[in-house]
Amino acid sequence: MIQEKKISSKFIYFFGAFGGILFGYDIGVMTGALPFLQSDWNLQNDPTAIGWITSSLMLGAIFGGALSGQISDRIGRRKMILIASIIFALGSIMAGISPHNGILFMIVSRIILGLAVGAASALVPAYMSEMAPARLRGRLSGINQTMIVSGMLLSYIVAFVLKDLPETMAWRLMLSLAAVPALILFFGVLRLPESPRFLIKNNKINEARKVLSYIRPKEKIESEISKIQESSKWEEKASQKTSWGTLLSGKYRYLVIAGLGVAAFQQFQGANAIFYYIPLIVENATGNEASSALMWPIIQGVILVLGSLLFLLIADKFNRRTLLTLGGTVMGLSFILPAILNLVIPNASPMMIVVFLSIYVAFYSFTWAPLTWVIVGEIFPLIIRGRSSGLASSFNWIGSFLVGLLFPIMVASMAQEAVFAIFGAICLLGVLFVRLCVPETRGRSLEEIEEIGESKHLQKKTV
Repeated sequence: MIQEKKISSKFIYFFGAFGGILFGYDIGVMTGALPFLQSDWNLQNDPTAIGWITSSLMLGAIFGGALSGQISDRIGRRKMILIASIIFALGSIMAGISPHNGILFMIVSRIILGLAVGAASALVPAYMSEMAPARLRGRLSGINQTMIVSGMLLSYIVAFVLKDLPETMAWRLMLSLAAVPALILFFGVLRLPESPRFLIKNNKINEARKVLSYIRPKEKIESEISKIQESSKWEEKASQKTSWGTLLSGKYRYLVIAGLGVAAFQQFQGANAIFYYIPLIVENATGNEASSALMWPIIQGVILVLGSLLFLLIADKFNRRTLLTLGGTVMGLSFILPAILNLVIPNASPMMIVVFLSIYVAFYSFTWAPLTWVIVGEIFPLIIRGRSSGLASSFNWIGSFLVGLLFPIMVASMAQEAVFAIFGAICLLGVLFVRLCVPETRGRSLEEIEEIGESKHLQKKTV
């Protein structure tokens, strides 16, 4: 009998997280493609079309994240990632072959692509957390964030390399090339095993045992199977006892508001306005063509990657609230100060705003960017975690969609510095929200965090 070749844990973790590369590439690619598309289709005076083309990806992601979670519970994480990779490739190619001035076709293509992006945002962390041993979950969560920002950086580099091509060919290639990593993901995932948690929930114990033999010491396999069986039974009972109304019941309200608020503030603080529109921001500030400003996205991408690596080093050394307060305060000031300086020194260098935006990105990259998802993973009580986490993800994507849609419209109707000052005020409101409404979760067990929510509820009842 031929012995089946063992799949290495490194291979499993690499391709398990590879969806993050695609997620990041498709979020970032329009940053480089938009200046060429805008010129090719004469969209310079149509901020609404620019906003819809850019933000339609996030519109698709709102639904992709919600649907993929439910479908993957039925057919498995692995099959759903395979389907998402096919949708990635299809949406990328459709966007790249959009007919000239085919704004609606482009929007529909980006919505289809967004379905896959939303699926990746939900599936990759779920698959990784179910495959990884408990001691590696925090680090692998950070690796997922690094993969996402690396995908963004890759898209910025591709845009820079292709910038000297004729404009029609340049943006079409930028968008279509996302199909290449999508195919790499597809063929890599073909060799990946299914999540042992999914297999056990579907009574495929022997298959789960085989998968665990790839990634766990032999002596720990049976105990982990028992734990998964127990937690699956508990979750099934819990799901029958909870509803959407449970989230706002007094016992859970404090923690749910805290988690949803952090997820929403992360987007409404305006980070994606920079990531989607930095070449147009530079053009607006300096008067130079956006297509000549494609080095700036690369600089932002490098800062994001370095920040994600810094977070891996400091994640468990500082309180969550401390990092969010520091990050939000500096981010807010980085948006507000250019508007103030522009009033005080009217002849200041127009590149001043880009320097401040780089400071914003630096602090965002190791505070609000990764910590939002750490808090969302920690703060919700187990009995409502599935519903609450899904709702937090939806709030986040809705915020991303609105920022992507409204930013060019706002810049067309008021000074760019004023738009960023509004985002700066939202950053400072986010800090206030953290100080007043978000408990510290670092080093606390899930049970201790749940007790905080219960004590807050009891305090309100006695007041």
